[in-house]
Amino acid sequence: MILKTNFTPGPSQLFMTTEDHARKAFRELIPSLSHRSKQFEDISRNATEGLRTLLNIPSNFSIVFTGSATEIWERIIQNLTEHTSHHLVNGAFSQKFYDTALQLNRKPTVSIIKLGKGFDDSVETPLTELIAITHNETSTGVSLPLTVITRIRNNNPSALLAVDAVSSLPYLDFDFTQVDSVFFSVQKGFGLPAGLGVWIVNERCLARAEQILSTGISIGSYHTLPSLIDNARKNQTPETPNVLGIYLLAKVVEDMNRRGIQIIRRETEYKAAILYQALDSHSLLRPFVEEPAHRSKTVLVADCGAHTEALTNHLIKKGMLPGDGYGAQKKTQLRFANFPAHSKEQYELLVDSILEFKG
Repeated sequence: MILKTNFTPGPSQLFMTTEDHARKAFRELIPSLSHRSKQFEDISRNATEGLRTLLNIPSNFSIVFTGSATEIWERIIQNLTEHTSHHLVNGAFSQKFYDTALQLNRKPTVSIIKLGKGFDDSVETPLTELIAITHNETSTGVSLPLTVITRIRNNNPSALLAVDAVSSLPYLDFDFTQVDSVFFSVQKGFGLPAGLGVWIVNERCLARAEQILSTGISIGSYHTLPSLIDNARKNQTPETPNVLGIYLLAKVVEDMNRRGIQIIRRETEYKAAILYQALDSHSLLRPFVEEPAHRSKTVLVADCGAHTEALTNHLIKKGMLPGDGYGAQKKTQLRFANFPAHSKEQYELLVDSILEFKG
């Protein structure tokens, strides 16, 4: 059986135009292009300007490229904190963001909530330099209501707010006045091969990094925030980057803009609604996240219990690959990505296949 649809949360299904863009890139020798060339500057400019349009990113935010979102955890802690950060943890990836601060010898604090539960407006955060928020916990399918970010911002005006949006974008419609740093990697919602992180930062972040650097504290080496932004202003990078990845990102973002972000968002909500409805009505399965307000629309997690392996095999026979549960939930849960690369028709087939599953 040849798998037709990859529902794993990342690397996930490739966006439908990615292969064609990759073929053209190789014909035009993009992978061997100098990152100091005018042609690369044009590619970088196209990628960043396209992202500004797609995500409505204000002009006071810079867009820089890294190797991954995991790298950005480290760069945020190095560049934006001298002593403290506070982390909202409700799963494996928000935990790893917190662990990164520990590994870099900061003194982070943490608010922890049970797996499958989400933070609401009652969450309290202490006085700190930076608050690290994982908007969409990919390991559990829990999403953070945007009202919580607004409340945290109002209660902590001096702290920088850094949001992990790795499995949220491009679906999520951020109010960038409420955050200082947003980041993602391209192998999830953008339907691209892994190996590229995108870090969106405002002027408060740059000022903070320069202030820490002025005290003599190291904020890293070639990928310090001042260096990244200085190069980005010239549509360049400090080192030889993933040129092919940036090219493909520019092309896919152009395709998404042509389609329209509002259409993409409406389709995401439709696909999420029909899958959650199927899980809610199924006699053997249920959504892992019980509270509808905290259910992710981009990574949907099903509690399958003893039926996990059988459901996996049932879907694979139909050409669909679900994502395993994460960590301790590997054998009892399945995760389903809901990204722009997943069509309505693919999701309707997925839902029909789940509804016909009898164990």
